[in-house]
Amino acid sequence: MGCVDTLYAPRARGITGSVIDSSTSLLAAQPHDVVRLAMGSPAREAIPSATFGTLLGELARNGHAAFDYGPTEGDRALRDALTAFLAGQGTPVAPEELLITSGGMQGLDLVCKLLVGPGDLVAVESPTYTNGTATISGYEGEMEEVPGDADGLDVDELERLTERRGTPPKLIYTIPTFQNPSGTTLSLARRERLIELAAEWGAVVLEDDPYSLLRFEGEPLPSLRELGAGRARVIAVHTFSKILAPGLRVGWVVAEPELIERMVDARQSMDTCTAPPMQQLVARFLADGLADEHLDSLRAAYRQRKRAMQEALEDELAGLGASWTDPQGGFFLWLTLPEAIDTQALFRDALAEGVAYIPGPAFSIGGRFPNALRLAFSAESPDRAREGIRRLRRAIEGHDPDRPHTKGSRP
Repeated sequence: MGCVDTLYAPRARGITGSVIDSSTSLLAAQPHDVVRLAMGSPAREAIPSATFGTLLGELARNGHAAFDYGPTEGDRALRDALTAFLAGQGTPVAPEELLITSGGMQGLDLVCKLLVGPGDLVAVESPTYTNGTATISGYEGEMEEVPGDADGLDVDELERLTERRGTPPKLIYTIPTFQNPSGTTLSLARRERLIELAAEWGAVVLEDDPYSLLRFEGEPLPSLRELGAGRARVIAVHTFSKILAPGLRVGWVVAEPELIERMVDARQSMDTCTAPPMQQLVARFLADGLADEHLDSLRAAYRQRKRAMQEALEDELAGLGASWTDPQGGFFLWLTLPEAIDTQALFRDALAEGVAYIPGPAFSIGGRFPNALRLAFSAESPDRAREGIRRLRRAIEGHDPDRPHTKGSRP
């Protein structure tokens, strides 16, 4: 029948898969105990499973309506509950600017499907979320990496990059708040300048925002969507995966009404609608006033977990020349090891010791950050995270950099 490669459309060359998502299967195959500092998952005990069970039972008793098709733009009950919730958070959204999606990833995919074509220039943070860049790549966008620091995306470098190329980006992809993977937050001054540049260039800003509701330290900053109102086009993508549960697969996009209308059209050849039972479950959770207390408990738990991990890093790795970021919210911190350590090669030894992380090069389209890695402090308890850092130290101390990679041992 011949080689299947000849059957693929040209855009299939840009479909890369996800190192992060692949790690789920890899970890499930491990026969020994592994401290899971790799996936950006909520703490298991933070997922209100019992409440979800009760709400689903009530939906089932109310008849078949919750299990039928729903409107593509989102279930009315969820749209109403979500707009009320967001208004209470100080970020009001007009109903015509709102689209319910099947998780945040569908929001990213819809934006790229509509706006990114072959050769379109897209500026991306470096490091950045690998699934975001994989989506851009899948639509054949041409990406340029823009470095970041403790204040987030280096907007001055973005401007210099544009001057060097002689053409501005069509799309700027950024995770400005508690960035994945670094945990850093884009400063207010840089947010303002980014909006100025986007307005000047006519560029679209894609604001990926899964974590801003999980601020546990510091003062809130206005979103790029807020700052861009009337000045620059900003599309904001959000998800309930981090604040409720990833298995719900419920998210939302906020954009101009004409963009939302086109996203609805694009979705109708995808999945028609987000799963109605999950939408109605989230709607009830919000409408019953359960979200505020839930978020308060999450913030307290993740503050404790971040601090516990940092204390463990100080105890175990500071003497080895390591450094790390200090996020004010979200799930992640970014660990930088001495230059001689290759975190992709180290991963095999770390997994053998019983700890998992995501190596730094996964977060760069150019394979940068060979001596860095992402740690998620969200999923494991403080004691488990401390044990994970101890295991990581043992892996570093016993690592042989000259040993070749073993197939199947890398995320």
